[in-house]
Amino acid sequence: MIRTLSPPRRGRSYAVQVAREVLTQWGARLGLAWIGLLVFLAVFAPFLANSHPLLLSQDGQLDSPLVRYLTPADVTLLALFFTGLLLALSRASLRTWLGGLGSVLLLAGTLSAAWVQPPALAIYEQYRQQEAAGEYDWVVYAPIPYSPKDYQRDRGETGLQPPLASPKKDHWFGTEENGADVLARMVHASRIALGIGFIATGIALALGILIGGLMGYFSGAVDIIGMRLVEIFEAVPTLFLLLTFVAFFERSLYLLMVIIGITSWSGYARYVRAEFLRLRQQDFVQAALACGLPLHSILFRHMLPNGIGPILVAASFGVASAILAEAVLSFLGLGLVDDPSWGQMLNQAVRSSTFNWWMAAFPGGAIFLTVFAYNLVGEALRDAIDPYLKKSLR
Repeated sequence: MIRTLSPPRRGRSYAVQVAREVLTQWGARLGLAWIGLLVFLAVFAPFLANSHPLLLSQDGQLDSPLVRYLTPADVTLLALFFTGLLLALSRASLRTWLGGLGSVLLLAGTLSAAWVQPPALAIYEQYRQQEAAGEYDWVVYAPIPYSPKDYQRDRGETGLQPPLASPKKDHWFGTEENGADVLARMVHASRIALGIGFIATGIALALGILIGGLMGYFSGAVDIIGMRLVEIFEAVPTLFLLLTFVAFFERSLYLLMVIIGITSWSGYARYVRAEFLRLRQQDFVQAALACGLPLHSILFRHMLPNGIGPILVAASFGVASAILAEAVLSFLGLGLVDDPSWGQMLNQAVRSSTFNWWMAAFPGGAIFLTVFAYNLVGEALRDAIDPYLKKSLR
């Protein structure tokens, strides 16, 4: 009898082990489910809430105004989503993820900016008027047939209507002060929340890793100067720094991401500094020095992967803090001017003489659930990474 030997099974990587331990906790599952729902809403927002018909037939000719009005950002998000889905199904490595998403972001962003050019003027009421006049053979709308900037001028005064108070009972979350549908604005505002959360945290993480890595590796005078810089940023309240930057610069989405990012890097720098101080005397670092490897290779290819655990935990909490910071600025009237934001809608709950409960309950609930979800994921990630906590729980 001839026995065939199967190839030896490869051990699970550390990242896979951590991911499985995180997913064993019900809090992390709930948090990831909510974050996944927000990602889905952010990516497919134009197809979920839009005044432009998804598909219509006029005089026997098919047309899709919704597709014609897609922006370069819409196309780029769709490309990133489906690329991430393919990478997840193929169980790609982290390096493949970063390289694939980075390449798609660059390629899709460049091509969509050059080729995708939606009409400059959007007249939302024309579709309702033409449908009422019987000019369409048939028309298919999005599940929420309102755009976030559709103020329904053709329907008279529609501002601040409670949920299901309109004659057609089609505003499930009511309307805001200008007459726009609250649910449609909340769906599109999920893009603002996730975009600011991830990009602002990415900026803060990059600054913190760079400055903290240099402090921890060189120590001495570099460490002293870097720690004084960290203490200066931590001594000034973050909200005061945000208000100062916003007051001097134009209010835009990208600038808001940068402002939140450069005011919240100090915590990451402390974590990286502590990890690099611990790792700089390890044998593998000394071996890399003896081999004559360049500084960037020692710092970011050898030391950083061995000290990334606490930094990822802090980053998960940092995303929640960035979302909360944007909501606070928008609530104070210093956030985005024209784009929908949860904090901006929350501000409208108390702006008038009466308390508009739906403007507080739904946006406020979304902010709470999002921040809570990231905190749950951060707690689970910390429990999975911290070896001392594992020993104490056994």
